[in-house]
Amino acid sequence: MRAAAILGLGCSPKHLAPFQSNRAIEWRMGLPGDSGEADVILVFGGDGTIHQHLGQLVKLKLPVLVVPAGSGNDFATSLGLARVRDSLQAWHAFTLNPNNIREIDLGVITSLGEQTPQRKAQSATYFCCVAGIGIDGEVARRANQLPRWLRGNGGYVLSMIPAIFSFSPFSMRVSTSEAKDRWEVLSDQPTLVAAFANTPLYGGGMRVAPRAKMDDGQLDICIVGGVHPFRLLYLFPTVFGGRHLRVKEVSYFNASNVRAETEHPLDVYADGEYVCKTPVEVSIEHSALKVVMPAN
Repeated sequence: MRAAAILGLGCSPKHLAPFQSNRAIEWRMGLPGDSGEADVILVFGGDGTIHQHLGQLVKLKLPVLVVPAGSGNDFATSLGLARVRDSLQAWHAFTLNPNNIREIDLGVITSLGEQTPQRKAQSATYFCCVAGIGIDGEVARRANQLPRWLRGNGGYVLSMIPAIFSFSPFSMRVSTSEAKDRWEVLSDQPTLVAAFANTPLYGGGMRVAPRAKMDDGQLDICIVGGVHPFRLLYLFPTVFGGRHLRVKEVSYFNASNVRAETEHPLDVYADGEYVCKTPVEVSIEHSALKVVMPAN
């Protein structure tokens, strides 16, 4: 068996060592150039590291094992790999009998700004967890400015509190077109945040889309309308348990593709990373990535 290892920021060969006990496995460092160079890829890092390599991972069509070693590990946690030992157990099972593989969906963001069809095709970006517009982007921007150790220990929550009192609702229209021939408006209102989710978790454990599944061919879309800052601060803890869906200002629905338009261009973040500005189309690519799952 041939394995490739990608080491994200803050990772070193010592993180890889526990996975190298089987001497029959041939190892190479870095992303393979083509699928003939490896049989499986191990990615050590967080959501940002996964996000950075998603486009090439999709092209390679090789099984991917995620080892949670970043400041945010919502993707790994959603896969049932919340700890390194979970990934190590999944790896041992895979090396004995590689049948713990699952095909999952990925989100795709396409910029709708003025550009040629060729440039528009090149602007498509994969994401594994959640894409967000609004206060979500402001929080991610603030969190990314924090030291790495702090981002992994409540940095998102720390960044949320000042953002709540500095961010104002914006006008946004969200439409869907399942048949690609007619757009139906799902939401057109003052909005604080719109989250387009492939996984239930983001932001270090917040269950923004508690009903999301990674293999149903659907995005779970959560939109929070205009809420007074003090009320939003009071409601913020409910996101960690998914109880925010009971709030009247929160809309929640499913679609395989949506278009998000705002009065003025706003930042779009995905997996905690800046992608582009609105307007955008967000869609799902079914069974886009093969992942190594826990053995059970």
